[in-house]
Parts: sequence; structure tokens; C-alpha cells
Amino acid sequence: MEYFDVYDDERKLVGKTLEKGTKLEQGENRMVVHLCIFNSKGEMLIQQRQSFKKGWPNMWDITLGGNSQAGETSKQSVHRELLEELGIDYDFTNTRPHLTINFDNGFDDIYFLEMDLDVDKLKLQYEEVQAAKWASKDEILEMRKSGKFIPYFESFLSALFELKTKRGIY
Repeated sequence: MEYFDVYDDERKLVGKTLEKGTKLEQGENRMVVHLCIFNSKGEMLIQQRQSFKKGWPNMWDITLGGNSQAGETSKQSVHRELLEELGIDYDFTNTRPHLTINFDNGFDDIYFLEMDLDVDKLKLQYEEVQAAKWASKDEILEMRKSGKFIPYFESFLSALFELKTKRGIY
């Protein structure tokens, strides 16, 4: 069983923990994290979800994502997800999310890293990931169009590439 902390709309803990999959009430929120790893060529590391996953089976996705677990900070969550899904132990101590997106009953912290990784040396978590590869923005947008990539908004995917080395809006 996985549990997550509940936050209010101001992102403050409300002192409530729920089991994963529990429907949240109005004004209750959960934290999700995503990570986009880019290489020095400007390509994003993407992963293919396992065929037996409930959501988006066999589809390609950004580097990684997942729900925070009870007691975790955003940084601890992204560290755990990266270690679990790809076998990479990265210190996020001096890293902040590049972007936070609010959604119904939650918020999603999105982190960016630049790393030149050998895909063949990644330790893919069998329960989550069946494959990983580097892809350009155009390749990802084409995969999305052909139904092979999770159907994020095209503008969102493009923004990830635009913002990968920038902070702020200027």
C-alpha cells in the first residue's frame, strides 16, 4: 500500500494521509513530481511504460514521474522515483523544480537535469519501465501525433524543451 500526504490550496500539509487511489475532496491536494533529463545534444530521455500498467500501457512518456509518498518532500520524491525507475542516485539538495503546474486536486513539480547518460547502463524498474531512449522534440511530437506518446498538450511538450536551460519568464 502506498500513502500520500494531503495539502491545502496554499500547499500546506493538512495533517491527513490517504491511500493511493483515494478520491480527494474539494480543497484537498496531492503532490506529483516529474523529471526531464536532457543530454548535451538537447534530446530528452524518454521511457516506455510497461504493457501491464493501468494508465497509458506501452506508451512513451517524459523521463519519469510519480506521486509523492507520505512524509516525502518534493526533492525526496523525485530522488526516489529516479532511483527506482532508472537506477540513478542524484543529489537534489541544491535543485528546485523548474516549473510547478497546478491541476485539479494537486500540483506537479517538474525538475530538469542535463546529463549525458548511456541508456544501455540504466537499471530500468521492471514494474514501471520497459524501455528508455533519447528523443528530440520533433521525434516526441511525432510520437504523440501517431499515438505512441502520452497525449500531453503539444504546447506543454514544446515548453519543456524551451525551458530546459532557463529559469523565470525573461
